[in-house]
Amino acid sequence: MNNQKCSTLIQKPRGRTSIIKCIYVVGFMDLFGVSMIIPLLSHHVKALGASPTVAGIVGSTYGILQLFSSTIVGSWSDVVGRRYSLLACLLLSALGYGLLGMSTSIALFVLARIPVGLFKHSLSICRALLSDLVSESERPLVMGYFNAASSVGFILGPVVGGYLTEHEGGFYTSSFTCAAIFLLNAGLVWMLPWSEAHVHRNGTNSSNVARKGCHDNNYSKSVQNGSHANSRCMESTAETDPRSRAPGNHRGGLRWMEVSLLQPVWRQLSSVGTRIRMVASSDMWDLFLVRLLMAISIMLYYSNFSLAMEERFSLKPKVTGYLISYGSTLGALAGFLVGPVTQLYGNNMAALLLHSTVLTCSLIFLYAAAPSVWQVLFTSSFLAISTSIGRTCITDLELQRGGVQASGTLIGAGQSVTAVGRILAPLLSGLAQEFSPCGPPSLGVVLALAAVGLLLIRIPKWDGRGMRKTAKLVKSE
Repeated sequence: MNNQKCSTLIQKPRGRTSIIKCIYVVGFMDLFGVSMIIPLLSHHVKALGASPTVAGIVGSTYGILQLFSSTIVGSWSDVVGRRYSLLACLLLSALGYGLLGMSTSIALFVLARIPVGLFKHSLSICRALLSDLVSESERPLVMGYFNAASSVGFILGPVVGGYLTEHEGGFYTSSFTCAAIFLLNAGLVWMLPWSEAHVHRNGTNSSNVARKGCHDNNYSKSVQNGSHANSRCMESTAETDPRSRAPGNHRGGLRWMEVSLLQPVWRQLSSVGTRIRMVASSDMWDLFLVRLLMAISIMLYYSNFSLAMEERFSLKPKVTGYLISYGSTLGALAGFLVGPVTQLYGNNMAALLLHSTVLTCSLIFLYAAAPSVWQVLFTSSFLAISTSIGRTCITDLELQRGGVQASGTLIGAGQSVTAVGRILAPLLSGLAQEFSPCGPPSLGVVLALAAVGLLLIRIPKWDGRGMRKTAKLVKSE
């Protein structure tokens, strides 16, 4: 009887499928709107009279704010729920882009970048929401589709932004259009059928769920607020199953205390701080270090791509632009390959991450040593695929080891690590270019090799103790 009830709960309801599809649309529109603005920011700040130094400082404001706010906002979404945190991020981002459309001075420009830098984490919260809605085996496929949809938006946005800029007041029109897109996204999120959806939460690998029964690791909860409040199933398990009260037993029935949005701010902050401390004290440094090394390596590959193509092969910027667009398009389409490739590996994400990292390292090396443009075209084709798969793998492994109950915190922490890479990559690229146009990708090869070595050392330890046996970041507060 219990197994029959469980199978009913595991079924994906229509409301949850609708939410997943709508989140794809939100991801597409999000990066579509943002990519309309990004190419125009440096031109606009210079048009306001900023010197190159001031323009650089102003440009770094967004990255610094993202570095410190990613983990905090992601953890806050774990505390108050995805719906209200996503709405808050979308509305405050719309405010920032609206202010950007009214920025007639450098001071207003900086002011407009502050709410965007602090709260432009809508994509991270969307990923956390998707991880809540699907099983562990479905997660790579769904994340791949989401990344593909977002990437398509990022490709199309600059085309529309460039067209609008050709008209008088084009930057301001683009900014207000971006703000309107975020408001439209907020309206779409508000109207999602939250009350019909059920969150599929896995404490461990979903293959164990069918064997262990409803009260073990699988909880299906109403998400009318997008909040993961404790259900009666969780509470009754904690009270009736003596195993759940055993010290150190985190397999089922733990009371995952959630804080309502209406609770005092100090309580919300306390809960956020607890989650961040759990991530900081966890044994996940290896995954975050691999993420950092590969992020810097890939950024070094792209850092002087146009200049290197001109110096090494005398390519015109127009041809280089076509080459970059070609790689971006393949990267977007590669998102649809993540699910089939994951199934081919039997959901062994550690092995898939290792192989994609080795492939990425080899392709960057081939690019650095390329004797012709055709070899560059070859490396660009497969690099777009390997990096897309690698990003999905590292996120999935973080969620496996940390537990989906802290998915917002984990994804936010990952984004903070990537933000560190964005800060370090330009500095390292400048130093490497002092020696050769091939310096940045050559340094990227060294860092990618370090990531491969780290994975070779750490993966046997992961397998030895088992990914599912790793202590989750699910603790009673």
